[in-house]
Amino acid sequence: MRKQKVIVFLPAYNEEESIGEVIESIPRHFHQQVEVKVLVIDDGSRDHTVHVARKAGADYIVSFEKNRGLGAAVRSGLKESYELGADIAVMIDADGEYPSSQIPDLLEPIFKGEADYTMGSRFLGTINGMKLHRRLGNYFFTFVQSLLLRRWIYDGQSGMRAFTKQALKHAEIVHNYNYAQVLTLNLVRKGFRVKEVPIQYQVRSTGESFITFRGYLSSVIPAIWKEVKRPVQKVKIDVNAHQLKNMNTYKLEEDKWGNVSIANRN
Repeated sequence: MRKQKVIVFLPAYNEEESIGEVIESIPRHFHQQVEVKVLVIDDGSRDHTVHVARKAGADYIVSFEKNRGLGAAVRSGLKESYELGADIAVMIDADGEYPSSQIPDLLEPIFKGEADYTMGSRFLGTINGMKLHRRLGNYFFTFVQSLLLRRWIYDGQSGMRAFTKQALKHAEIVHNYNYAQVLTLNLVRKGFRVKEVPIQYQVRSTGESFITFRGYLSSVIPAIWKEVKRPVQKVKIDVNAHQLKNMNTYKLEEDKWGNVSIANRN
């Protein structure tokens, strides 16, 4: 039986201190019918991000000559994953805030045929250590997103997401600064099924986020308005395209040295 190809892509800008550890911790062998590859989208880094990523085991690296913005990097990650033949793509930040060990959890609803687009939710999992201003900003923009979608979303700014092949093909990001709200609005409006998965948030220990509240007001709000106003076409979705019948058979086990392996639940 043909294995499903999962490409984990990491948008990265000057993340030499963290990206190597993130790549090395990505589960590669959590199911016998799944193969995992790693793609790095280097958004014009001026440090050794590319060198560290390659040394850590990145399978593909795409580099921009200059910094274009997170929205542009994610757009490129979606496009490159699709063109590289991904059945499913997973996006995860390169700064170590999101738990790569939970990638199988993020994929499970897709493999069960329950979702086409999943988001790792810190607010359904843990948000210990998140700064108050970031938490309040997240609450505000997630509330706006929920109103526009007419369904409740708990973590609209999550940097950990998974996409089916159809979602990759049809996903659109209408601006370069960020992607979080417009991407979800775009996919849900086209009929893709979204599901949030609880994840364990980890406070960033290196670097700093470029996202600011002022940037959101000046860039994201107009982009949300643009996305909501423009017409989109519903997509006929193949809900069975990625189902694995024995998804519940396997789980990840970690030994005392931190090595991850497959164990049979039965």
